Amino acid sequence: MNITLKIWRQKNGNDKGSFQTYQLADVSPDMSFLEMMDVLNEKLIRNSEDPVAFDHDCREGICGMCSMYINGRPHGPLRGVTTCQLHMRSFKDGDTITVEPWRADAFPVIKDLAVDRSSFDRIMSAGGFVSVNTGNAQEANNILIPKEDADMAFSAAACIGCGACVAACKNASAMLFVSAKVSQLALLPQGRVEAKERVMKMVAQMDEEGFGNCTNTYACEAECPKLISVENIARMNREYLKAQLT
Repeated sequence: MNITLKIWRQKNGNDKGSFQTYQLADVSPDMSFLEMMDVLNEKLIRNSEDPVAFDHDCREGICGMCSMYINGRPHGPLRGVTTCQLHMRSFKDGDTITVEPWRADAFPVIKDLAVDRSSFDRIMSAGGFVSVNTGNAQEANNILIPKEDADMAFSAAACIGCGACVAACKNASAMLFVSAKVSQLALLPQGRVEAKERVMKMVAQMDEEGFGNCTNTYACEAECPKLISVENIARMNREYLKAQLT
């Protein structure tokens, strides 16, 4: 495959940035998107040019680091996959592929395609800890949890914090991420002790970080690589209202 890449290049957060065009030949359709980016960077280094900075870690769809906006969609054209799980066979010979970083005030660009997502970490930290007694642990099977609740908690906990929901939202809202983290504990008895305090603090931190409001376009759910449901947003709103009233 021969492809044309239009990649956003930005030296740092203060740089204006612009798209740069690169030609790449003999791309294997079996390459992952990140492997293709590695090949491009090797070419740039051989030509004494600055390689493209981008986030990556596990390359197994687990860590959520591979945050790229590809042809107008977070993580690319396929649903339910991260960028590292996207392969070049999803594109055609001669295609032009446009690659950008997440676009959100709360995710400032560090360099090129790498953005600072520490705002998510601060939201998580604001949620605090779960109070679980130490010592002789209670037998897990003695804590009766309905299967439906356990399944919903597990689905919410699948969120990898990649930020695709923010990138997809026209308001750069983080409601899907925050609601998933609130829900995974609010649905379980272990998380009920601090439930009211947790949701109040996490929502307050989300607002402080400068994320936008949710207007229910569902773009977040459509682009989430782990298919996190917007039902979590409704659940978080209920938790927040109960915490305010009580």
